[in-house]
Amino acid sequence: MKEKFKNLPLRSGVGIIVLNKDNKIFVGKRIDNPKNFWQMPQGGVDNGEDFLTAAYRELEEETSISNVKLIKEINGTLTYELPDNLLGIIWKGKYKGQKQKWFLMRYLGEDKDINIKTDKPEFLEWKWVDIDKITEFVVDFKLHVYKELKEKVKKIIN
Repeated sequence: MKEKFKNLPLRSGVGIIVLNKDNKIFVGKRIDNPKNFWQMPQGGVDNGEDFLTAAYRELEEETSISNVKLIKEINGTLTYELPDNLLGIIWKGKYKGQKQKWFLMRYLGEDKDINIKTDKPEFLEWKWVDIDKITEFVVDFKLHVYKELKEKVKKIIN
């Protein structure tokens, strides 16, 4: 890690694992990464906001999804740090990574209601994938987070 960034704090964040009726998981292809990387909805927690409220807000901001039922709050938090080439660039250089609280939710709506062309779009496209696929196309510095989530979610839905 670049020396001048090692003392930066971690950003408080949330992540949302959205399951459809077939237990497939929602992933989106990020606009700001030209490679073939996909991720689940996630984002920062605003001042004074609790984790669950932030999760619902981020999900709706990124996907227009609001018709969900909370299945489970995933125990603990998961942390990742940015690679050196992104330090000082992402989040205006205020954070070295994220400490995230994750939630598992069931989507109750129709695919046609999902809209990623939001006010501040983050995704180019989206799809439903099998739980075992979520680690195949995630950016490398988040791989350990997705591996752990995969195992935790499989225990819940099986």
